[in-house]
Amino acid sequence: MDVDAVLSALRAGPEETEAALRQYTKETCNIFKFDPADEDKRKLLCERVLNLLEKGTKTSCQIACLEALRILSRDKKILQPVTTKRNMQTLMGLARLEPSEDTLGEVADFPVIVESLKCLCNIVFNSAVAQKLSLELNLAAMLCNLLKKCKGQPMVHVIKCFDLRLLFLLSLLHNEIRTQLRNELQALPLLTEALESSFRITWTETYVVLPQENSPPLALQETDCAIEALKALFNVTLESWNVHSESEAHQFRYMAAILRHCLLTKGPSEDKTEELHSNTINLLSNVPVSCLDVLISTSKEEESLKYNGMNMDAIQVLLDFMEMRIDKGCSYLEGLTPVLSLLTQCSRSHRPIRKFIKAQVLPPLTDVSNRPEIGTTVRNKLVRLMTHVDLGVKQFAAEFLFVLCKERVDSLLKYTGYGNAAGLLAARGLLAGGRGERWYSDDEDTDTEEYKSAKPNINLITGHLEEPMPNPMDEMTEEQKEYEAMKLVNMFDKLSREEVIKPMGVRADGTMAPLEETISQYQANENSSSDTD
Repeated sequence: MDVDAVLSALRAGPEETEAALRQYTKETCNIFKFDPADEDKRKLLCERVLNLLEKGTKTSCQIACLEALRILSRDKKILQPVTTKRNMQTLMGLARLEPSEDTLGEVADFPVIVESLKCLCNIVFNSAVAQKLSLELNLAAMLCNLLKKCKGQPMVHVIKCFDLRLLFLLSLLHNEIRTQLRNELQALPLLTEALESSFRITWTETYVVLPQENSPPLALQETDCAIEALKALFNVTLESWNVHSESEAHQFRYMAAILRHCLLTKGPSEDKTEELHSNTINLLSNVPVSCLDVLISTSKEEESLKYNGMNMDAIQVLLDFMEMRIDKGCSYLEGLTPVLSLLTQCSRSHRPIRKFIKAQVLPPLTDVSNRPEIGTTVRNKLVRLMTHVDLGVKQFAAEFLFVLCKERVDSLLKYTGYGNAAGLLAARGLLAGGRGERWYSDDEDTDTEEYKSAKPNINLITGHLEEPMPNPMDEMTEEQKEYEAMKLVNMFDKLSREEVIKPMGVRADGTMAPLEETISQYQANENSSSDTD
């Protein structure tokens, strides 16, 4: 049905208007790119629809108008007549976002609220003018108030879902709204409560949720609602690495306990489970590291994964998620680095977590016949990432392994080889060996007998056992050796003069510098030592 026919129907009675709008929505529901030739007509259609909504009509006609407006609002170019203060207020009124509205109204009106919120989501996302108006109209505060109205109400999951989505969009697009939500509106406990309400949670003690073994997967509506709450919470908790009061610490620990439950919950499909866990991991990255100990607890359940008496179920989910994202082999920067960063934070700050993860990722070496990057173990996969073309990915992977090795260079080289670790060591100024700045407790020696016997023959560069190779210089005369040495020197000199390569050396502090600089520094140190003698 073309736009002209819909405009003609709008001039007829309510029944014809409703029927025409429903037919238009049915035919265009899957269209996201519109014909530029119809722009003016679609602008006019938006105006007529909003006029109908402002004047008031029966519920079924309101729903038809809002469904059509939702389709039309996908096009950024026709939103000028929509993004006025008056029209925004009309939509907010239909969504029960007015301060005078104390309740959600009748259940029969819920579809009107949902469609109004959907329209506002599209309009705010596609229009900078609407984003500015949302500040002026205090839309974020109204949305928080609507969330409070949903508390304890049946059949409101869809309303909550689009309320949370609109809060996410506003906090994503406006720093001022993010600050307002965090400070003035105290949205952190409100959004945490909205997240908790998506699950069937029973608390056994502070920060400990009763495990629900053999529970069915979370329903689709509850999963979508939880995902939207996680996304909104992520924006609100940005820059929350430190807590400054006991109440803040309690709030983050309480949220972390719910997030642990999220990790142990399955959605209605594998894709939804992955999306739920991905957003959970993103939010956990914003939780102050001192509050992440809630992810583990003293294990009392027989079915739980125990390590030194601690429940490691949530940590195992994180490791499985990391390996799944590695195996997918795409979008490493967006899909893999958040979980690598989170596991690194947990390992750096919480010794039981680090020891458990190391036992899974870097078990004691027995077979060193293959290079560290060859194979199908988690260690092999992570070592391969240490030489990935994306600088961010290789840094996160290398840092994770380095922390598991307690930031000791000799331990890292044992598992990765010098060649794979060179980039990290150069960046950290540790090419000459040593360890990072952080202190870790000393653990017992974990070298196996197989590794100890093979260690003298391990190539430190490649990190694997190599059979002794015959020395090609054994059968050379001294003149031949001198000739080959000078040939090599001349080749390097030519490459250096033509600036194909730049000879580098290692300073005393472990950082790299041009060879001339390191030689002069070494000579200066030698002269200083001789003067002292």
